[in-house]
Order: sequence, then C-alpha cells, then structure tokens
Amino acid sequence: MERKSQYKFFKSYKDPFFNITANLEVTKLYTYCKKHDLSFSLACIYVAIKSINEIPEFKLRIKNEKVYAFDSVNVGSTILNEDHTFSFCDFIFTPTSSIFEFNASGKKAILKLKRGEVFNTNEDELAIVHCSTIPWVSFTGFKHARKGDEYSKGIPKIVFGGLFNDNELKKIPFSVEVHHALLDGYHVSLLFSKMQQFINTLT
Repeated sequence: MERKSQYKFFKSYKDPFFNITANLEVTKLYTYCKKHDLSFSLACIYVAIKSINEIPEFKLRIKNEKVYAFDSVNVGSTILNEDHTFSFCDFIFTPTSSIFEFNASGKKAILKLKRGEVFNTNEDELAIVHCSTIPWVSFTGFKHARKGDEYSKGIPKIVFGGLFNDNELKKIPFSVEVHHALLDGYHVSLLFSKMQQFINTLT
C-alpha cells in the first residue's frame, strides 16, 4: 500500500474524515439530458460513480482494521418520497455501463422502491459510495450525520446541491467526504477533474 505511513497516521483519529465542496460546471450535461430525455439527477450520479471507479483509492475500504481494494463500487442514494421523507436506493454500476443504461436501470430501481417504500440502508455493504442530493440549496459546505463507527469502514460520501446559473453557465455544488487514512486531497481533486472532463466531452 503506497500510503501505508499515512494510513497508520490517520486511522486512529476519532474523526479521520475531511470534506471538500466545490462547484461543477454542468452546462453540457444539463443540455445532454434534455436532448436525450435523461434524468439529470441520475446523470449526475452516473458521472460521479463512473469517475470514482476510475480512481483506485476511492475503492479502498476498511474491515476488521484491514484495508480491502474492491474491483468496482456501486452507489446508494437518498430518494425523495412524495411526503417529503426519503428512502435509500442502490444503483448498480458496471465499468461497461453507458449513461443511457444507467439511466434506464436507475429509473427502474426508483420505481420499484417507490412501489414498496422500503427504508433500507444496507449498512453492512462496503463496496458502495453513499450519495445524497439537496436540490433546494446551492450550498458551499456540508456536514454529515454520524453514528460513530464510520471511521472503521471508510465509505466515501458525496452530495449534489441545487443547480444554479452563473452568467451563461450552469453549475452545481458537489461535496466529497472521504477517510483521510485512505485518500488525500489529491485524490478528491482528481475526482473533480475526471467528472469535469467527462462532462466536457458530451455533445
């Protein structure tokens, strides 16, 4: 493990997580979704989980104080219910999934969830990234609720904020929280870069 000394240093911290929040420029992604009748929220999640799976450090987890590297990770996201409560929905990602396939399977997963309204947190799953969307606020920072055992797993958390206009551009706040024993600021900046690069290639 390349970051063995950093892992040993941060693993004993009571709160080893750090959070970076910045704006993504999503004009092309927004236009692309309108053009192809895609869910903008699912498209955002796809861009994030696709990019996450291209960065090995984002697929590291801790179990029984040992580090495990997963081949790929999925994403579990909050889904708003009609009564303004929320449920959790897991979205399966494979490296060969296109944005269209992810959109189709994601819509089916949401529909299935809404029919059953099951509040399932899948707390024992490690090969996952936790995701939320706060579409009502273009926030500049974010703090997550904690149970107290998150440090022993190292699951990243991502949050999308409300879409807003910046002159001719559309932007969205994006929060990334990771375990410092497993990742550094460089890896988070790489995620922002990969997501922006993917968005910029859309036509």
